[in-house]
Amino acid sequence: MAEDLRDRITKLFQKNVANRLMRALPFQTLLETTGRKSGQPRRTPLGGSRVGDQFWFVSEFGERSHYIKNIQADPRVRVRLNGRWHTGAAHLIHDDDPHERLKSLPQFNSFGVRTFGTNLLTVRVDLID
Repeated sequence: MAEDLRDRITKLFQKNVANRLMRALPFQTLLETTGRKSGQPRRTPLGGSRVGDQFWFVSEFGERSHYIKNIQADPRVRVRLNGRWHTGAAHLIHDDDPHERLKSLPQFNSFGVRTFGTNLLTVRVDLID
């Protein structure tokens, strides 16, 4: 029960405060998915790392995250890295250890994911351009 309340408070803060501010920053990394119900682009600020032609990140709420549900419906995504958009295909990596993965990702974001996350899930985006 306490975990559900923490999830709701965290999601409410992210949706109404943090994400709105972060999306406005020109060099904030963004993940763009297609809304599974609306068909409209949905942009989510997040942290992760590009490794070659892949972009890795960890979802703090796993399959309960709306952007993860969007990926499950349509894995075609765009990622904005350093102000430039890249297209790609997202893959949920269930057999990856997200706690280990976070050690290789930007520490500021990883701290937040570790602190507030309750159902961590690794995601890999294979970048096309």
